Amino acid sequence: MLPREHTEDLEAQALSPHAVRAAQSRGRARAEEPDPFRTAFQRDRDRILHSKAFRRLAHKTQVFISPEGDHYRTRLTHTLEVSQIARTISRALHLNEDLTEAIAHGHDLGHTPFGHTGEDALDAVYREYDRHGRFRHFEQSVRVVQVLEKEGQGLNLTWEVLDGIRAHSKGKADLQAALEGEQELPATLEGQVVMWADRIAYLNHDLDDTIRAGLLGPEEVPDSIRAALGETPRDRLARMVSDCIEWSAAHVETGTPRIGMQPEVVKILDALKEFMFGRVYLPRSEDQRERVTEVIRTLFHMYMESPDPLPGWLFGLGERDGFPRAVCDYIAGMTDRFARQQYRLLLAA
Repeated sequence: MLPREHTEDLEAQALSPHAVRAAQSRGRARAEEPDPFRTAFQRDRDRILHSKAFRRLAHKTQVFISPEGDHYRTRLTHTLEVSQIARTISRALHLNEDLTEAIAHGHDLGHTPFGHTGEDALDAVYREYDRHGRFRHFEQSVRVVQVLEKEGQGLNLTWEVLDGIRAHSKGKADLQAALEGEQELPATLEGQVVMWADRIAYLNHDLDDTIRAGLLGPEEVPDSIRAALGETPRDRLARMVSDCIEWSAAHVETGTPRIGMQPEVVKILDALKEFMFGRVYLPRSEDQRERVTEVIRTLFHMYMESPDPLPGWLFGLGERDGFPRAVCDYIAGMTDRFARQQYRLLLAA
């Protein structure tokens, strides 16, 4: 028996009936011979891990643009924290950890430089050239793995991983809407785990980073949130993860498999999200929006006037898909420091 077949046999025996087994994957857009050692989902995880887009996450903003301290999260450390949380939940629920990890590693590959401020700026300037176009990081994450990686060849990932990446984000939407089935969910429980792990991770670590930066005092967090989730990052994380596992396990056992949390805890998470948007995300965005928008808009306009700096393979995609799309892809893939460097070079030319 090949190592891959042994792993698939273990999945068949040990995983929940509601888990996705690698041997039952809906497959890839382009058929491939199975790997002798790794399952389909293990291969997807490795392809994402070794991609250029994954490495660039180390130099992309999570909340703080160019922080002076060494211990603030980046988009890469956020991704790793999401992966760890998601694997913990999946293991407890006997779901497929390899599928969960692959989705978690790929879920933010499409993020722009400068965080959500950069995303808003890129979406706005892209629409100036394509009124039907829009930029959403979760859609771009799928485009990265399907089209842009390997110089236009893509990674040819499985259907389940692509679905989990595409449907992971609820943006500013409340978790309550997802809990009540009012929003589209990932098709697999593993994808749903990543969706919840993403919100758990960023709410917890963004609050931690904000307090670390001195922008908020611990006592400024509303009493209701502190009482429900705890005073420390460790307490908050343990509370969120344990509640997700307990609620989800109960629903799997009753024959209505869903990933979620107790409604009262979801309300607290939504309140924390609103607090973070009101006190951290939007105020910081206002402070930074003007200079970030200037960098993104200037780069976009200048590349549209002269697309020569685009890599040759991306220039070819521009001829096929339109240059606004290619320029959007190019800027979205930049790290914060590369975008600033290109901005300075273009202004000096």
